[in-house]
Amino acid sequence: MRSSSFIAACLALFPSTIIADSNLSEPLSSQQILPDNFKPPQVFQNVNLLRNTNLEKGYIRETVNVVIENIDSKPQDEYYIPFSADVIDKVGGLEVRDKKNAGPPFKTELVEYDPYSSTQFFRTTLPQSLSPKSQLTLSITYHILSTLTPLPFKIAQNDRQYLRHTFSTYTPSAYPTLKQKTKLKFSTPDVPDAIGGSPERQGSTFTYGPYNDPIPAGALEPASVRYEFTKPIIHATLLERDIEISHWGGNLATEERYWLTNQGAHLRENFNRVQWAATQYYKPPTSALRELNVPLKVGSLNPYFTDDIGNVSTSRFRSNKKEAVLELKPRYPVFGGWKYSFRIGWDANLKSFLRVLKTPEGGHVLKVPFLEGPKMGEGVSYGKVEVRVILPEGAKNVKFETEVPLVAVEETLHKTFMDTVGRTTLKLTAMNVVDEARDRTLVVSYDYPFSAAFRKPVTIFLGIAAVFVTAWGIGRLDVSIGKHS
Repeated sequence: MRSSSFIAACLALFPSTIIADSNLSEPLSSQQILPDNFKPPQVFQNVNLLRNTNLEKGYIRETVNVVIENIDSKPQDEYYIPFSADVIDKVGGLEVRDKKNAGPPFKTELVEYDPYSSTQFFRTTLPQSLSPKSQLTLSITYHILSTLTPLPFKIAQNDRQYLRHTFSTYTPSAYPTLKQKTKLKFSTPDVPDAIGGSPERQGSTFTYGPYNDPIPAGALEPASVRYEFTKPIIHATLLERDIEISHWGGNLATEERYWLTNQGAHLRENFNRVQWAATQYYKPPTSALRELNVPLKVGSLNPYFTDDIGNVSTSRFRSNKKEAVLELKPRYPVFGGWKYSFRIGWDANLKSFLRVLKTPEGGHVLKVPFLEGPKMGEGVSYGKVEVRVILPEGAKNVKFETEVPLVAVEETLHKTFMDTVGRTTLKLTAMNVVDEARDRTLVVSYDYPFSAAFRKPVTIFLGIAAVFVTAWGIGRLDVSIGKHS
């Protein structure tokens, strides 16, 4: 089990820019095998480190700003970031950048030196080697899913919910740190328990440190906090997102299929519908999922909301010149441990997303959001996201670009009504994604020759002609029983 989750985490950091240039039929892998006795070379030291942990949503958001210095006698360009083995497969969206210079994130990949070790490493390759005694300020950001645990695990229907976060007041590092500080940001100042360390409390922020004494590499100082979070912890184990393009109809059809669960505290007793109905008049804070708000692009049309039973009428679509919002209300409140699967879809004008290039090959460029879906204050996390871009039949030379780390890319054919060979389909798979990916775009370029545009009309014409010819041929048959002259 550990090795399968480890491999999934390995793939999650594979750069999508490399994937775009690779053969789409080949499997992806970013795992780098190192010797069993591997230890990161002690060629750097952390001069000053500040870690900010944001606990305002249902997942952990980490931002580490660190000034590193090359203490070796030779230029160095590889910096290692450690994680414990029990969370390595829950880390997503890891990016390392130069904090002082805006630019793309550095190349980062997961390396394995012992699959049964308690510590694993990500390796970041600096774009330029850092010369001896030189310094560089790194900004390291990532999120961790499904590690916050409700305490107590079971509560009454109207009780407040508290979560426990376990961490180290010393930021885990593969290098010695001269000075560091850790800050925790909560959504509320209600933090009844804080074990380990001596935090400085200021409103909804806890500060551990500064620690001015040098801390050796790998040093940890266990601590935990228990804080109020009376909101649902919304997690989609799987999201299937289809984007279908129709050149003839000038339409871009989107459908999203969700398998949702609430990872919050479970109910201690059976659900009381009368009690729940009474609270709908003043709507107190609750750990149950009441509704979902899905912002759409302005101009979106024909939305729908269905689940395993059928159409769900408890939805509302607000659309004007400034916004388009699809408000969803599940058939029942989703409490901790409960699940709810559904699908939503809508149409949009293709001209708002597609650009036609003046090239002999008929080049087209499609720019769409990689992820849309609900936008909630408590956040939404996704264990696995599968995005399918269904292009017109005859599209070829497909390329793409996205900043979202991917684990798999596949190009297949999708057959629909009156297709001959099927539509070209690009399937992208990502792991450990959060709602912040709504700001990331997916750019797909492809060639669509002029002749390919007439493939379906010709197919329809030939199909209708075949029906008439067949009917005419059958009508000419003589099926009478009498003698023929």
